[in-house]
Amino acid sequence: MYDMDTLRGRTALVTGATSGIGRAVARSLAEHGAEVVVHGRDRDRGESLVKEIEQRGGAARFVDADLADADDVVRLAAEAGSVDILVNNAGLYEFAPTAATDAASFDRQMAVNTRAPFLLVGALPPGMAGRGHGAIVTVSSSAARMPAPVGGAYAASKAGVEILTRYWATEFGPHGVRVNAVSPGPVRTEGTEAMLGDQVEALDRVNARGRAGDPREIAEIVTFLVGPASSYVNGATLFADGGEISALPG
Repeated sequence: MYDMDTLRGRTALVTGATSGIGRAVARSLAEHGAEVVVHGRDRDRGESLVKEIEQRGGAARFVDADLADADDVVRLAAEAGSVDILVNNAGLYEFAPTAATDAASFDRQMAVNTRAPFLLVGALPPGMAGRGHGAIVTVSSSAARMPAPVGGAYAASKAGVEILTRYWATEFGPHGVRVNAVSPGPVRTEGTEAMLGDQVEALDRVNARGRAGDPREIAEIVTFLVGPASSYVNGATLFADGGEISALPG
């Protein structure tokens, strides 16, 4: 049973919540009392998470949407309704060198990683501002500041949301809405394991901790950033990389 209530009475939309960091974030916010709108594309996984949260005493519902489709993003915002917390977590990464990244790949990554958060912030925080409170956290990536021979389009999309975070903090901060980002280093998720395959162990050799992060560690940071303990944190990008010392090999 959940027994914490720091976010009681708040509703949170978490994009990309059916796996990895997003799933951990949804669980954590529910544990702290928030009603969670679980977003994803896989209804079975989404409804499974909703059931898990409800069985542990929390409240959640699932909304599917394709974040590469601008109209579907707008629909997601409408179906999410009046939310107090927005976590832009969903991300698409296609690690390839520039010459092997075509226009369609570039556009997909920009659409999901940058445009979708932009549209959601255009739709939801004005309501937060009208109520005088709210919190937004975007999950960025250390790729935005740690160059590598591959993944330039992905890195650009994440650098984009980091500068947008600072703009949004300026835009909405005076109205009681805080906007921040968290920039994880390598985190062991289903996605990173599928992407790296036999090279997944390299995740444990790129930071000063000597290991990859766990999704729950990032989720706890997100929960801090949307909660009352971070009331004076606005426009920040918090690095959560274990003391990163090198980029992944290309």
